[in-house]
Amino acid sequence: MKKLMLFALLALSCVGMYAVKAPTFPDRTFNIKDYYNGTDTIYTAAINNAIIDCSKQGGGKVLIPKGEYLTGPIHLKSNVNLHMEDGVVLRFSTDPRLYEPIVLTRIEGADCYNLSPLIYAYGQENIAITGKARLDGQATSANWLDPHNMYNHLQPDGRIARDKTQLVEMNNNKVDVEKRRFEGKCGMRPQFINLYKCKNILLDGFEINRSPFWLVHPLMCENVTVRNLILRSHGSNNDGCDPESCTDVLIEGCYFDTGDDCIAIKSGKDNDGRRWNLPSKDILIRNCIMRDGHAGVAIGSEISGSVYNVTVQDCYMDSPNLDRVLRIKSNPARGGEVANIRVKNIEVGECKLAIVGLELKYWYTDKGPYMPSFHDIYVENVRSKKSRYMIHVDGLEGKELAKDIYLKDCNINGVTESEINHLVGVGKIEFDNVYVNGVKQTK
Repeated sequence: MKKLMLFALLALSCVGMYAVKAPTFPDRTFNIKDYYNGTDTIYTAAINNAIIDCSKQGGGKVLIPKGEYLTGPIHLKSNVNLHMEDGVVLRFSTDPRLYEPIVLTRIEGADCYNLSPLIYAYGQENIAITGKARLDGQATSANWLDPHNMYNHLQPDGRIARDKTQLVEMNNNKVDVEKRRFEGKCGMRPQFINLYKCKNILLDGFEINRSPFWLVHPLMCENVTVRNLILRSHGSNNDGCDPESCTDVLIEGCYFDTGDDCIAIKSGKDNDGRRWNLPSKDILIRNCIMRDGHAGVAIGSEISGSVYNVTVQDCYMDSPNLDRVLRIKSNPARGGEVANIRVKNIEVGECKLAIVGLELKYWYTDKGPYMPSFHDIYVENVRSKKSRYMIHVDGLEGKELAKDIYLKDCNINGVTESEINHLVGVGKIEFDNVYVNGVKQTK
């Protein structure tokens, strides 16, 4: 009875929690062809000038007619819907010099100035990217993903190291953000779409391929709708969608085939995350397909600002390379609280490790002053055909940093490990009408 009441109370708490509403735009059209000078080899100026003009005149639609276009970075402005006609192919240059001047952003949860994302906005309201088009970042091992460029840069102090390693050190040492400047040959791979401190966002209908880094990265945004996207990219660090320190987010009807987590919810890394203290909260993920990636839905590892109120429902996940359906990850150096997570109505063909995977010493870190806390996790009506475990918790011995985990009406088959659940450092777990390999679970 107690378990049933908990599920009922959670269902009631979710009603009205998600208040996402897509923006609308004035009935004005600004065709980029009217801004093209006829001689440029790329359309960067035409697209951005049309966006600026549209925003200054009160907003509307910036139209990219059917065709193929080469461009550099695009910067969105308030009240602009960047709309691509069906069949548009928008290819982004791989020349890093075009992505300067550098802009304020975050890379893996740490604040910095870096090369402009391929599509970027800062502090804008009512913005959209729409249309059945293909956005191609053209990232390959010959350009953005060249291992030498990724790992062997000369640092200002004379060391040869990853730029991301230097950024981590700056974060740990609380270096002023204005001094964290990564430009020229030290510029790090940019995100495909990064919308920073924006409100009222719509991303609808298009496909992203070959991204240099994360594909869709809303950062400190409010009221975000991501729907009907095809996110297909297998380069290094190719997360599909990473809402970070965002409030009121809807991700629906999307297809994920990515080289990293399909969806990864974040809230800042270590000192930067604690300094801002902005959680991600009120996020609804529904009717999505996850074909590949480290996790279907991940929370972390950059969650020093915490994560609350996430619902994942009515999704299909299936891949031998999909490690976990739900993955929550942090460590004692990073901290963060994760609470009120609901996973419901999920069909799983197969995943590599577990339906629920909780990592409390992520990246082999088991010591630190900021203990993470994962609790109130509800999993209901999950059907799976193959995995090593049902639940895998890699916690700290003698500490119950993960607790209050409830599973109801689940049928998990093809579990290959004899222990079914691997549990280290976990508190209360309860089962209600849960079957594993045809056997009803009691504890």
